[in-house]
Amino acid sequence: MTKRSDAWLRTIHMVASVEGDLGKVLQDRHGLGLSDYRALQALSQSPDSELRMQELAAHLRLNQSSVSRMVERLERGGLTVRDLCPDDKRGVYTVLTDTGRQRLNAARPDYEAALEAAVREHGCPELLAGASTGGG
Repeated sequence: MTKRSDAWLRTIHMVASVEGDLGKVLQDRHGLGLSDYRALQALSQSPDSELRMQELAAHLRLNQSSVSRMVERLERGGLTVRDLCPDDKRGVYTVLTDTGRQRLNAARPDYEAALEAAVREHGCPELLAGASTGGG
């Protein structure tokens, strides 16, 4: 392997380890999967707290089927609702509810603390060296 390949493999392992730690904290403390948390976060940052299903899928880098199942779970928990696009009845939006926003806000401090701890533990603070630690 080349040095670049070795570095890439180490990076993949670090990211996977951090993701695993984040997912465990979110599931154990808030009953949210990592993709669920990221979906709520994306919706909270979107205009009117809503995204078309395909926009959410693209944002999360998930296929349409995975996002549909995830949104069904979020809806069952009262965290999102679906809404038809007024311009195109075939278009479906996922909308963040007040309950979803509260759940996201409750989980955010644990997510941020777990992220800081995991980045330190897995030896990858240089990956995030230029990132701000401000809310988001």
